[in-house]
Amino acid sequence: MDASLLVINCGSSSLKLAVFDDQHRKRASALAERLNSKNAFARIAGSEQAVPLPSGASHEIALGTLIKALKDRAIMANDPCAIGHRVVHGGETFREAALLNDETIAAIEDCASLAPLHNPVNLDGILATRSLFPSVPQVAVFDTAYHQTLPPRAFLYALPETYYRDWAVRRYGFHGTSHYFMAHEAARLLGRTPATTSIISAHLGNGCSITAIRDGISVDTSMGLTPLEGLVMGTRSGDVDPGLFDFLAGKGISAKDINEVLNKQSGLLGLSGQTNDMRSLCDLADHGHTPSALAIDIFCFRLAKYVGAMMASLTSLDALVFTGGIGENSARVRQQTLGHLSLMGFQIDNALNKSHGAHSQGRIESSDSRFPVLVIPTDEELVIAREASRLATGGSV
Repeated sequence: MDASLLVINCGSSSLKLAVFDDQHRKRASALAERLNSKNAFARIAGSEQAVPLPSGASHEIALGTLIKALKDRAIMANDPCAIGHRVVHGGETFREAALLNDETIAAIEDCASLAPLHNPVNLDGILATRSLFPSVPQVAVFDTAYHQTLPPRAFLYALPETYYRDWAVRRYGFHGTSHYFMAHEAARLLGRTPATTSIISAHLGNGCSITAIRDGISVDTSMGLTPLEGLVMGTRSGDVDPGLFDFLAGKGISAKDINEVLNKQSGLLGLSGQTNDMRSLCDLADHGHTPSALAIDIFCFRLAKYVGAMMASLTSLDALVFTGGIGENSARVRQQTLGHLSLMGFQIDNALNKSHGAHSQGRIESSDSRFPVLVIPTDEELVIAREASRLATGGSV
């Protein structure tokens, strides 16, 4: 009971923490937000009482405060046996999770130019936990690693080849831990093994990506060099004409501001002019707000187009899988998306869809659907906990 695993996910101003026991069951989770500001705060899930943080608290201070709070509540009796970290970009260096040491940390730093908004703060979390727990083995799990199986035809851009050779410009893909979990969980629900299962996995949240998984491995995905490419997302534009950059520059908008707009002011937020929250958009659309209804329509249409595109990388399809906050909870998005795919033989059961497949092993397709359609809750933290356990302790805590 005393053995535990920590899973750490650092954002630019946030820190998520989860505690797992020796059977990889989650004991608790905690969150710190608005770090490095005077409004920093933290709380443990299920508790209405906030965990006090000093003004301007750093990631290291927030982590130490939350660890103490977990120990005071007897959730963690001792230091963890292993710690797993989410790291966004592993470049071509990391094809799988890796034990953290000076060499791997330097390699993660080398990938920072590919993810300048993510890798530096992921490193903040790593350095903070190394300072707090210097003798505890720690593991990095990379969003990009699962997609290192993409063939060249799927990962190369049609650019001068020196860009790839000299600067590693290519498509990397993200949300790899979620898509990996889908590959294994879908296989389990379908009574198959991952190595004999081919699915299209749609991870839909504030960030969205879709992946073609053939016989358990990623063979195509929608995100690219950065998480901006692909589907319409909460605040990201997804695919746009590259000529847009020159056009907007001609209007006097700087490269930095264009990047800011495409990443933080576009997507559902930009289209609706209201919000990036799908639940709020659906409510607004139901009350006659035309831009919100259009934002949902564009989101679903782009997703449907990508489902069709992913078919090109598969020789068979065992299921289309929806996951992520939107994918798991929005019956409207699933229904509207599949409405564009009837020519491919996808058919939905409205009652099963409304219940999110809760009483049907996640399945929401009708009896006359050509392909199964599943709704599966993702669990990226569990994947990270398992990898930390496997690498740091030989498979068990």
